[in-house]
Amino acid sequence: MVLPVADRSRRRGNGLDDSDRRLIERTQRGDQRAFAELVRRYQAVSFRVAYVITSSAEEAEDATQEGFIRAYRSIDRFRLDAPFRPWLLKIVANLARTRRGRAGRQFSVRLADVDVETMAADAQPRPETLAIANEQLDELMAALGELRQDDQRVIALRYFLDLSEVEMAGVLLCARGTVKSRLSRALVRLRHAMLAATEEAPHE
Repeated sequence: MVLPVADRSRRRGNGLDDSDRRLIERTQRGDQRAFAELVRRYQAVSFRVAYVITSSAEEAEDATQEGFIRAYRSIDRFRLDAPFRPWLLKIVANLARTRRGRAGRQFSVRLADVDVETMAADAQPRPETLAIANEQLDELMAALGELRQDDQRVIALRYFLDLSEVEMAGVLLCARGTVKSRLSRALVRLRHAMLAATEEAPHE
């Protein structure tokens, strides 16, 4: 089984991007236009993370907006040697988790959530990604729907939103090593679900 993976070459999360650093420094000096650029840069991926958690576009939008407000209010305390995107996504994820808890909404991964055109905001799917998505996405999503919610979430964050392990750890509130083990177990269960579906499919 092959999962669609966005291009990792532009992934952030293991260190502060130089352009991020300059924007944060300007924001800390009171330049609101610099923070507006950070919002533009990370709004899409922040919304998608919130949507994966809340399963509601309205709740995700509110969590994203509130997350940027909180990030702006805390930007003076942000350490310039730390990665920005994981810090921001953790804020947004915490707010989204709170909103999901209030609504009592269950997590689910739907086909619309993982359309190849809405993968990570700063990554363009490669040709092989598009081919995999077109040929196998229906089967993949059906098998994914058979998994428990924790497995669905960790697979969606890693492969559909292309989050790094550092970012996932912040979103899931666990250690980086725990992310690896959770993802490994989830992928094993997904493979079993896909094999079971293949064996049960009628043969012509």
